[in-house]
Amino acid sequence: MTLAYDRPVSPIGRRRIPAGLAAQETLPARADVAIVGGGLIGLSIAWRLARAGRAVVVVERDTIGAGASLAATGMLAPAAEHEPGSDPLLPLALESLRLWPAFRDALEAETGLPIDYRPDGTVVVAIGRDEVERLRFRYDLQRRSGLDAQWLPGTEVRRLEPGLRPSVTAGVHCPLDHQVDPRLVMAALAEACRRAGVILVERTAVTGLDWSGGAVTGLRAGDQGVAAGTVVLASGAWSGEGGLLPESLALPVRPLKGQSLALRTNARTGTLSRMIWTEQVHMAPKSDGQLIVGATVEDCGFRPGVTAGGLYALLEGARRVLPGIEEMEVEAVWSGYRPTSDDDAPIIDTLAPGLVAGTGHHRNGYLLAPVTADAVAELVTRGALPEIAKPFTRARFDQPEPRRASA
Repeated sequence: MTLAYDRPVSPIGRRRIPAGLAAQETLPARADVAIVGGGLIGLSIAWRLARAGRAVVVVERDTIGAGASLAATGMLAPAAEHEPGSDPLLPLALESLRLWPAFRDALEAETGLPIDYRPDGTVVVAIGRDEVERLRFRYDLQRRSGLDAQWLPGTEVRRLEPGLRPSVTAGVHCPLDHQVDPRLVMAALAEACRRAGVILVERTAVTGLDWSGGAVTGLRAGDQGVAAGTVVLASGAWSGEGGLLPESLALPVRPLKGQSLALRTNARTGTLSRMIWTEQVHMAPKSDGQLIVGATVEDCGFRPGVTAGGLYALLEGARRVLPGIEEMEVEAVWSGYRPTSDDDAPIIDTLAPGLVAGTGHHRNGYLLAPVTADAVAELVTRGALPEIAKPFTRARFDQPEPRRASA
């Protein structure tokens, strides 16, 4: 099957999966599982449960992938992402990376659609003494955490990536970091869900949950309702919005806006062979010739659109290490909202009988999709989390802050 994508330079900041792969359907009266949110996490969970024999409906307020999933770069990069304070997340991230090849193989086999899985690694680069010192600190942290990371002098970095500027002073190579193309993953997931019998309903906002005897028994969308044995909240950055959950179950999730752009490379401009990170941007080459540059971090709520300042920061950050971008055509620009919890880690938990959450993945949604789908499936089918996911329940936010020693 050949997929065609619209690639406009868009002031709206939106990418979509190919038309026809996410068909508009109507809400059924009943389902085994009703999932709120049609992004990467929601569809991964839906596919996993449908393959286990459950009747699943996904209800998406906008279009499939419209929140963060199609705005992402598609990094599966636990080593490059590792930073101070993220040690608790590392085992979950590494387990999910281990699951990704099987997740990819099943997805491509069931749909016949490639997802551009690239095991090329990441190089984090530095320019100048101050950046090198900060990069050395990061490298030492990676090594203490047992990650495969290799320190490279500038000459070795430029041997790997000849297009980088001579001013690149040093780098850290993370060979086990991988990447995918979000457009292809979302297209394949939508098709896999459809083939597995999942009902995908777009442009339908969930306005309430049905409760009976302290348990959730379904959901409402306007004047329509779906009775369900389990409702899964996977609505990304909108998971923390008021109105759907009672105050006692409110989730500490907020949107962090990010702007990104796609450049078109060719034989004259050259490209990269692997992901390159700097302190300002990350750049991810895709097999179709796109070079994705992302992403700003803006704590501004659900403020839509793409700004001149955001695009300038991306282009200048990329140009600082890769001069070839000056000749690359700007093919698309967009923005999206990372679903960020108070500790930047996901929330995977049973919130109440019949109500499960899988949300708050910050910038690690693609990396954590397989392990999240498996963990939520365990909750739905067996009523318990696997050991690897137990540190990521909502209860961790209810712990009292440690007392300060008196003066």
